[in-house]
Amino acid sequence: MEFYVVAVGILFVVAIADLMVGVSNDAVNFLNSSVGSRVAPRWIILIVASLGILAGVTFSSGMMEVARKGIFHPKLFFMPELIAIFLAVMITDILLLDLFNTFGLPTSTTVSIVFELLGAAIAVSIVKIIQTDQSLLALGHYINTGKALAIISGILLSVGIAFACGAAAMVITRVVFTFDYARRLKRYGGVWGGLALSMITYFILIKGSKGASFMTPAMVAWVKTHTFTILGAGFVAFAIVFQFLMTATRINILKLIVLIGTFALAMAFAANDLVNFIGVPLASFHAYVLAHTGSDPLTTSMAALQKKVPTNTLFLLTAGAIMVGTLWFSRKARTVTRTEVNLGRQAEGLERFDSSQLSRIIVRMVKRFIDVGSNVVPGPARSWIQKRFDTQGHEPEKGYDGTVPEFDLLRASVNLMIASALVSWATSMKLPLSTTYVTFMVAMGTSLADQAWGLDSAVYRVTGVLTVIGGWFFTALMAFTVSLTFAFLIQTLGAVAIVVLLILVGLLIARNFKIHGRREKAANDLELLDLKRVTDPNFAVRSCFAQSGRFLTAVHTDLGECFSGIISQDRKKLKRLRRQTSKIQKWSNVIVANIFKALRLLQQEDIKGAGKYTDVISVLQEISESLRDVILRCHVHTSNQHSGLLHIQKQELQKVRVCTENILMETARILHERAPFEYRDVAAHYVRLKQLLEDHDQNQIARISGGVSKTRLSILFYGVSNACLKISEQTLKLLVIFEETLQLEEKIN
Repeated sequence: MEFYVVAVGILFVVAIADLMVGVSNDAVNFLNSSVGSRVAPRWIILIVASLGILAGVTFSSGMMEVARKGIFHPKLFFMPELIAIFLAVMITDILLLDLFNTFGLPTSTTVSIVFELLGAAIAVSIVKIIQTDQSLLALGHYINTGKALAIISGILLSVGIAFACGAAAMVITRVVFTFDYARRLKRYGGVWGGLALSMITYFILIKGSKGASFMTPAMVAWVKTHTFTILGAGFVAFAIVFQFLMTATRINILKLIVLIGTFALAMAFAANDLVNFIGVPLASFHAYVLAHTGSDPLTTSMAALQKKVPTNTLFLLTAGAIMVGTLWFSRKARTVTRTEVNLGRQAEGLERFDSSQLSRIIVRMVKRFIDVGSNVVPGPARSWIQKRFDTQGHEPEKGYDGTVPEFDLLRASVNLMIASALVSWATSMKLPLSTTYVTFMVAMGTSLADQAWGLDSAVYRVTGVLTVIGGWFFTALMAFTVSLTFAFLIQTLGAVAIVVLLILVGLLIARNFKIHGRREKAANDLELLDLKRVTDPNFAVRSCFAQSGRFLTAVHTDLGECFSGIISQDRKKLKRLRRQTSKIQKWSNVIVANIFKALRLLQQEDIKGAGKYTDVISVLQEISESLRDVILRCHVHTSNQHSGLLHIQKQELQKVRVCTENILMETARILHERAPFEYRDVAAHYVRLKQLLEDHDQNQIARISGGVSKTRLSILFYGVSNACLKISEQTLKLLVIFEETLQLEEKIN
């Protein structure tokens, strides 16, 4: 029995880690609207969310039944078998959620725990059936398959309903209030606030506190049967209060709605999703205690687990404290939140996801549908609607810190109101909608309706949404498969399997932390380049040149790696470089976007001389394209196992490399440090490069004529040489533009 004491202890230790990775993922559900709208400093948002979590965990006692009897029938298992199921579930859960957190993708902890329980229970049931010589048809007696089917239907229902409702609500809201909503909010703000907060309050009653000990069955039934009474009374009361606040004070009621909505979602998350993290360890503890009530702990019936077992409040508060701590300090929580906020942001900027064939098809279909629909709507009505959505000349509302938020408070309030209404309605109707899916898809629907997905960003945003939705189904598949495998191993190998799996967990989580660190650094580097909050045109221009210097340094590094890879025929190095080419492309795109921002900041009298800045755009694009071309060419050559460069070709290309790298590094230093320079000193390297290429061309022609250099080898040699020439030419162009800018500044000063 000592082994099972250790096993239960391991489950509680793993539960702490699972709480951390679970909160890091689910935090996006209740932080998205407040963080994206910059309703308040982050510490205030976190305080509100923390209070919601602490309130919610005390209401979650009733939800703990899911882990014990929601997916399988515990009375048909013995304590050792249940421990094997629970260990497999928790090990799988921490691995799966940490993987999603590493790549910043929101998923459903409910789906993961349900399918992990299903997979592990099936594995242990099959072993039990084989050992007792039963038919596999008996599997249906052990498993509650209806729950899994309800979750799958919940995914499909949540995606479509939430997206459509979010989009429709945002269209109506924007038609009523427009983007310049401050003046109209004074007229209709009381009505809007009453409607929003009555729905959020009802959401708290029916979703957040349904597991609370003080909510008796009679109270719960009364809430469900008096829905319209609660909503109507709340609407009238809140409308009067909000109208008074707008008339007598300068309080922004939208901020109150967003913060209260954040509290409500955090409360509902803690009340309903805490079971996903500690329900399994608590179930194992109850199974262990129950086993000691019989004469033989290993064969005592677990039928008592079918009954409701109260959860110790101390356990709940401890779990809440861990969740709050994770919310404040987890870097991965910020990564997941950033993904959803960026998918819904109003302004242009760096896109997290690339386009895909499916997203392009969807965008084309939607565009055609909108075009056809526009032709059906009468011209006057179409013009009126377009005016309501017109942002021309509109000054975006500033956030708490004086900067423009990703989206405004009106959209944030719609997100919270519609998500609360849908989840409340689904809960009262006993429909299996997922809180995670509803909040995410509502946010995406309001983004689409708010014209945040313009033609320049739609394919990237759609790819992001499809990636997240695909991840939800991937969650179910992987949770089931991995948990089933782990349960088989634990049930057949016992302690050895547990030790090996725990070591595997540690190694994979450590590896994920390294991957996340690299991804986070790359994302932060790109964000630091973005000048979206700069208002000084001169500073913007100087920053663009400084960033171009850093860009050339990165090009120098990658070009050097490419030369090393092709000379040594290192296929793995070139493959890694090829995967990283998108980073250079994104870097150049950010600088190009910054140049456009700098041009928009220039005064009218400065526009005439701004043509040289647009030349920088083509320069950066040419450099990044040339670098990508040479890396791709070298990687394909080595991957196809073609002949390596001749010794004389390696020597010649090394000389080309030295000249090109000298141009890149000297120009990078000049741009980054704004250091004094003589153009002819840098251009001397280019003159040397041109001479080398002419000499090498003659040598290569001789090698081709003599049959020494085959066709593919000659193509590679000329491809690398020409890429270096293009990069050098464009780098010198950039230096000329910088020199002209310095001369202009000297004249002005």
